Amino acid sequence: MTTNQSAHLEKATFGTGCFWCTEAVYESLDGVASAVSGYEGGQKTDPTYKEVCTGTTGHAECVEVTYDPSKITYAELLEAFFRSHDPTTLNRQGNDVGTQYRSVIFYHNDEQKQLAETAKAELNKSGAYSNSIVTQIAPATTFYEAEDYHQNYFANNPNQGYCAFVVAPKLDKFRKVFKEKLKPELKSVANH
Repeated sequence: MTTNQSAHLEKATFGTGCFWCTEAVYESLDGVASAVSGYEGGQKTDPTYKEVCTGTTGHAECVEVTYDPSKITYAELLEAFFRSHDPTTLNRQGNDVGTQYRSVIFYHNDEQKQLAETAKAELNKSGAYSNSIVTQIAPATTFYEAEDYHQNYFANNPNQGYCAFVVAPKLDKFRKVFKEKLKPELKSVANH
């Protein structure tokens, strides 16, 4: 029996504010098998969107990414993380305010923890941002998948107001910067 190296998938979990943006960013990367919107890091079991939006459950809106490390590395996923949002604003991304919108990396193993801590420290030291990075780095806990209507939200609702005015411009900018790492079908779109 032969093993297929590309069949070995790993998980990574990131919160960059609204999970609709985060999901759209990661879904566009070659090597990402899936990006699922959900909640993590809180104390409430099986929270709902309405409960998480109160800011009282402790959960962050985040995306659990399943990826093929032979096509995209965790370090590249971290680069996408830091470039796709402002990691210097505490509990806020744009007009989205509250602990549920915090910048957070939930690591799944010691290697991810080390890579995340190193990336954060190097970016702070480099002066890439005028303010200090406030990204929380925490062990992955239970990931609760968000309600069905949140999954593939941008793809299913491109003309919805938030998607048209917040997600689309952010995604366009991201795709131009990461054009070499996009899924093949998206590379021609990023070049325009």
